[in-house]
Amino acid sequence: MIHTVTFDKVSGSEINAPLLDIRSPAEYAKGHIPGALSLPLFTDDERAAIGTTYNHQGRQAAILKGFDITGPKWSGYIKKALELAPDQKVILHCWRGGMRSEAMAWALSLYGFEVYVIKGGYKAFRRWAHTLFSQPLNLVVLSGKTGSNKTGILQALASRQQVLDLEALACHQGSAYGSMGRLIQPTQEQFENNLAWQLKDLDCSKTVWIEDESITIGRCAVPGGLWTQLCAAPAVELEVPLEARVEILNSQYGILDKAFLTEATLKIKKRLGPDQTRAATEDIQSGNMRAFIRRVLMYYDKAYVKSRKPGAAKSWVTALSVTDPADVSGAADLLIQVAAQRSAATMRHASD
Repeated sequence: MIHTVTFDKVSGSEINAPLLDIRSPAEYAKGHIPGALSLPLFTDDERAAIGTTYNHQGRQAAILKGFDITGPKWSGYIKKALELAPDQKVILHCWRGGMRSEAMAWALSLYGFEVYVIKGGYKAFRRWAHTLFSQPLNLVVLSGKTGSNKTGILQALASRQQVLDLEALACHQGSAYGSMGRLIQPTQEQFENNLAWQLKDLDCSKTVWIEDESITIGRCAVPGGLWTQLCAAPAVELEVPLEARVEILNSQYGILDKAFLTEATLKIKKRLGPDQTRAATEDIQSGNMRAFIRRVLMYYDKAYVKSRKPGAAKSWVTALSVTDPADVSGAADLLIQVAAQRSAATMRHASD
């Protein structure tokens, strides 16, 4: 049996079944609904060939071309679907909920599957995702200079309060060294998809903690609606001693491959300056990692001050002194206390 459903039924988990993406492998790799499994009706080359036929010969010729390609493959599709959904109940979609999903739904239903087809396909999901980027959130931004261990503190906070970790979603730490020599970033489209999937589960009436970020995190750009809110949101700014920051960064970056660190340092040569770049790369090669980190922090500290979002645009900004950023649990306690106090003060001021 075939059912047509809107995407909100899927996003709300009202239908408990595997989600099958029947678009081509390249379409899936560019961006897909989080959790979706790939069961392509056509390969990338086959899809291109059908598109060419459609453009030159029309819709009916393209349909015949599609059946010529899929004719001997239908049993394989069904066998693969049985592996992915042994209970014979699936949700599926293509790009717009058109011929590809109709054909696959027909074949699976004929075999005995209960099939739910998403109306509007992946395109409908993308429209839904973009609406979430501008939904009002009760954000509180965690700010502070490089090495303040903002990410580690937010991770400790996540077990007690809502946290939106953009760096984890972007698979990047947000600096020239942010790939850590091993992290592979998602496409921009997939970053947005994963972000929307997290946003849908947030309680917008409660505090959502987020790290202060640039509009780009590596190659991934924060969507405009969320970026605007981040810039205007209240903030807690960590004040951490330089040497404590050096120790944090040494534990995270000091153990990385020297070739990667050297290459990343050379990428910021213009901003770091030739003398400091040369000295920093020499420190890397000699293993004097703390000296290397202190040199690079000279640049990042200046960049942080220059890039700070104006406090006048925020409802409040509070400085919080943290002497040991490695004590993430203690820092998380302080954050909760500060945010609660400032929120209460803001409410009292508003009622006066």
